Amino acid sequence: MFSTLRFFEGFCLAGIILSLYALRIELCPPGHRFMITMVASFIAMAGQFLMPGLAALCRDWQVLQAVIICPFLLMLLYWYIFPESLRWLMATQQFEASKKLILHFTHKNKMNTESDIKGVMPELEKELTRRPKKVCIVKVVGTRNLWKNIVVLCVNSLTGFGIHHCFAKSMMSPEVKMPITHNFYADYYTMAGIALASCLAMCPVVGFLGRRGGLLLFMILTALASLLQLGLLNLIGKYSQLPDSGMSDSVKDKFSTAFSIVGMFSSHAVGSLSVFFCAEITPTVIRGGGLGLILASAGFGMLTAPIMELHNQKGYFLHHVIFACCTLICIICILLLPESKNQNLPENIPDGEHYTRQPLLPHKKGEQPLLLTNSELKDYSGLHDSAAVSDGMSENATANGMKSM
Repeated sequence: MFSTLRFFEGFCLAGIILSLYALRIELCPPGHRFMITMVASFIAMAGQFLMPGLAALCRDWQVLQAVIICPFLLMLLYWYIFPESLRWLMATQQFEASKKLILHFTHKNKMNTESDIKGVMPELEKELTRRPKKVCIVKVVGTRNLWKNIVVLCVNSLTGFGIHHCFAKSMMSPEVKMPITHNFYADYYTMAGIALASCLAMCPVVGFLGRRGGLLLFMILTALASLLQLGLLNLIGKYSQLPDSGMSDSVKDKFSTAFSIVGMFSSHAVGSLSVFFCAEITPTVIRGGGLGLILASAGFGMLTAPIMELHNQKGYFLHHVIFACCTLICIICILLLPESKNQNLPENIPDGEHYTRQPLLPHKKGEQPLLLTNSELKDYSGLHDSAAVSDGMSENATANGMKSM
């Protein structure tokens, strides 16, 4: 009975996290999506830091469970207070609900509905007879680019959360004779501090390099930390056995701790950024399904921790080697992803297909890029219309010489 309740509680909590994540992404403008997501991450970090103190005050796990659950009861009021995502309603052609929500917003903001400059309401009136069209995540299978992007990010999420436990076990292992790793509270706050530092580092890195560049940088750091820990430490271990080497086990332990900290730092950023990246490039009509897939991949990566515990850490080295190989594959696959920084969210599956790979480094001024996005092609075709007469080209030609459809 108790295990069933715990399963139901975890299931509901995962649904709450997914829904809140999708709503945050859809409500924010392009320039503020990452900032709002990071603010939510810092609030979650604050709760993680306060949890041991709350547990110490409650003393009994049943009292602690009740204290944690009580705030969630307030979320039942969200059904009446918090509105549905207007972006999702419009994308799924639920125009009747969209009209009611727009009228609700205009009434709350004390706006005059007669001063509808863009003519949104008349257009909605014309489309009210259309039936809602909800899309299943299975439709992604028939796409050309979208399913590849989602699969790449799912593998990144699985690798990031999976290898994070490998680094944690390396640092907390009894064989590592570091005084900080022999106390529960020290271990807990060390891991929480590394996660907080990772979130702080993500803000400037992603702001400067973008989503794809930041993900690539953190994945490279994860791969380097993993490979150095697997290869260099074994080499140091062999030399430390020689009498004239001058190396001791303490040197190996210090290197292991340093590589583990760097690996936990970068792998946490990889997992978090993969979830955010997937939420941005997945169309609105299937954003919940896309987030569900990548969170399921993250959960599968976390499941490797109890699997190792069941086998008494036998095969731990092979476990780490497999994830290290996955990081190398992910580095190559990240180059195939599009860049979603300052881009509008795709609404439907054709919009998601328009996200194509751009060069990792911006092209020089005056140099024509090798890969053009749809928006760039439209801009070039618009430029051609003004020069078509002087150039003597056909009316349907575009700047790159292809006929427009």
